[in-house]
Amino acid sequence: MLFKRGRYSGFIRPILYIVDISLIILFVFYFHPGRATSPYFGPFLVVGWIVSTFFTKYYNVYRFTSTVKVITLAVRQYVLYSLIYVSYFGFSKTILEIHEVVYFLSVLFSCMLLVKFFMYWILKSYRLKGGNRRKTVIIGNNEATKALETFFLKKPIYGYNYLGYFTNKPLTDKLGSFNDFFNFIEGRDIDDIYCSISEFSQTDINRLVTYANTHFKTLKFIPDSNQILSSGFEVDYYDYFPILTLNELELNKSINRFIKRGFDVLFSIVVIVFILSWLTPLLFILLKLESKGPLFYIQERNGLDYKTFKCYKFRSLKQDKNNHSQVTIDDNRVTKIGRFLRKTSIDELPQFFNVLKGEMSVVGPRPHMLAYNKAYSNQVDNVALMARHRILPGITGLAQVRGYRGAVEKDTDIIGRVKLDLFYIKNWSVLLDVKIIFSTLINLLTGDEKAY
Repeated sequence: MLFKRGRYSGFIRPILYIVDISLIILFVFYFHPGRATSPYFGPFLVVGWIVSTFFTKYYNVYRFTSTVKVITLAVRQYVLYSLIYVSYFGFSKTILEIHEVVYFLSVLFSCMLLVKFFMYWILKSYRLKGGNRRKTVIIGNNEATKALETFFLKKPIYGYNYLGYFTNKPLTDKLGSFNDFFNFIEGRDIDDIYCSISEFSQTDINRLVTYANTHFKTLKFIPDSNQILSSGFEVDYYDYFPILTLNELELNKSINRFIKRGFDVLFSIVVIVFILSWLTPLLFILLKLESKGPLFYIQERNGLDYKTFKCYKFRSLKQDKNNHSQVTIDDNRVTKIGRFLRKTSIDELPQFFNVLKGEMSVVGPRPHMLAYNKAYSNQVDNVALMARHRILPGITGLAQVRGYRGAVEKDTDIIGRVKLDLFYIKNWSVLLDVKIIFSTLINLLTGDEKAY
């Protein structure tokens, strides 16, 4: 799940990061030529910039963010980064003239702010011409929803493609009732769902929240005045009225998708160059000496958005037409070298080619064989099962390190696996990925009873 279809603005934040860091490096060479070659000064300023932006939320600018808010974030970042910049000279015991500090930081931030406004001006101009649109629907019909509807229709500069509203009231211009909404949204690439809290029962709201969570849709609530301070929600303002945003997934954020994909590419290149480059020809010889058949076992699996892809593994079974059933303990189809490969999970290493191709990730829900996905739908909620395919499948995953790897022998196996996969998707972080990778390595060294 790198970038959503049509969501070109997802590239804006990574581009701004690159441009701003490039400006810092350029200004270091121009204003501090004597320190440009220092192994500490430049990296300190770059790392300081990246860390400080996470605290000030400098890049948390959206299509509905006002100019005043952008300037406020810039001032906050200016103050914090100024302290970081000055602190370097304090640690290095270097005396600087005040006017030099003010001049460097003022010119730097002025250039950064100009670049930022220029890029958003280009994006807004593009939206006025019909590009970069977000499809939206509203659930409810009252004064608040009508004000939001007016915002969508009369301010195309923000890039919202408003499709209509749903309500249980007997109105002629509605798209349908509350129940009709769930049929309407299937098969349509709806980006944002806006719902009036006061118009529907708690049961209806819970049903909507469950749908949004399992389908990973952005759900936003139009609150009553006494609901604005509700905990667990982030308040955004569209002009003058508030919108409550529910549980935005971390992997919906472009910077996080960029980080995860960058990590996948680097990690897979390291494994391919330093391990597979010599291991592949060695295994080719060993496998050929023991049994006939190809080096790689290639099988179609369901990946992102349920699309099929060819998943690579080192062959561990004897060449047989009936190799599509799950492997069991002491399975006589497994070769001697294949048993070692499966026990150590070395047979999974070719999937780093899938990672490099963008078909898989290092960490994510494990992809199932096509036939098994259909079978599992009888054992677990199909909506939850399909929700696993909203991100790239992984070589390893949270479910695998928590004991749910290998064959599904009973209903609790697939139920537990799906629950952990959904937990991972909703709570992703870089640290969680690192923890899963380390847990996987520990399991490989200590042995896993389900690796057979």
